[in-house]
Amino acid sequence: MNVRNKRRKFGQNYLTDPAILYEMEESISPQAHDKFIEIGPGMGALTKILNHQSVHITAIDIDEDNISYLEKSLDGPAEYNFIQGDILKSDFAFLDRNDHRIVGNLPYNISTQIILKLIKHYNQIKDMHFLIQREVAEKITGSPGSKDWGKLGIKLSAFFQTEILFDVPPEAFDIKPKVTSSFIRMSPLRKSLVSDDEMKNFFEIVDLSFMSRRKNIKNNLKSKKIDWDSLQIDNQLRPEDLSLESYLKIAREIAKI
Repeated sequence: MNVRNKRRKFGQNYLTDPAILYEMEESISPQAHDKFIEIGPGMGALTKILNHQSVHITAIDIDEDNISYLEKSLDGPAEYNFIQGDILKSDFAFLDRNDHRIVGNLPYNISTQIILKLIKHYNQIKDMHFLIQREVAEKITGSPGSKDWGKLGIKLSAFFQTEILFDVPPEAFDIKPKVTSSFIRMSPLRKSLVSDDEMKNFFEIVDLSFMSRRKNIKNNLKSKKIDWDSLQIDNQLRPEDLSLESYLKIAREIAKI
């Protein structure tokens, strides 16, 4: 596989703009003894701005050529651990403590899958900073009643506070993507709104609720026996008009049946 085809396959658009990298460093604000997990380090642009004294960086990349390059080109003062592998197939065994900071310039085609997978490890995470497609960032930070409020934002808001820090233009990359990117921060709630035991049921209800945006919530959840009056939820609302609190009520009501 030639370089261009490989980079297209892996979604490798490398950030090169020093001003944007500086903004990212300021936003992340690496501190002594931080433990970073970097997803998709590529050629190390983001890795290098984390390279501070007493910082530990575990970087995982699917491209073995990238890992080889990083092992040869990067030296202290940070302590490095480079892993060649597919993040979507990883069991995150390296998340051994509850204060990891996750960072990454995520491939657009799998960014949502990566972020959803990390929900299961929310209690081992201090914060997450990702560069992703702006459209996905808007869905992550969406609010009830908006077109961006959907499955992704609802699921994440039960575990994280989310915010868009700034946008990144296509010109900031060596291979220009066709869309604008956004740099986001995700910080775990002090206490998640969904327990580990409730997670599967909660996710199922959210997915069912958005089977059709044109239908109201009652029609989308018609396969479930729900006492809407006792929940005090208007079942004629469309799924994007319900709050997170309403989805939590519905999921817990169904769990009782």
